[in-house]
Amino acid sequence: MKKLSASSVRDWQTEKKKNATKKRKIDYSDIPPLSDRQLASLRRVGRPPLGTERRQLIAIRLDPTVLRWVKSLAAKREVPYQSLINDLLAGEMKKAS
Repeated sequence: MKKLSASSVRDWQTEKKKNATKKRKIDYSDIPPLSDRQLASLRRVGRPPLGTERRQLIAIRLDPTVLRWVKSLAAKREVPYQSLINDLLAGEMKKAS
């Protein structure tokens, strides 16, 4: 078998990638429509927007004791701890205004 040159191998790999990423048309015609009951049971994926602006994703470093306290308080209030942190900061912001 003849050995391929480096450029031939690259061309073959490039062509292989092109074929792998081609979008295939999917035939949805054989899928029955969803019933009203099925539609009612569906849930939204992702976080719903709260307020007029979308919340911004950030990274924050907290002391482990502070984080444990916030998580325990959030568990008592049955809310996500990130939402509790937002509420606590929003309350402090209103006090400062």
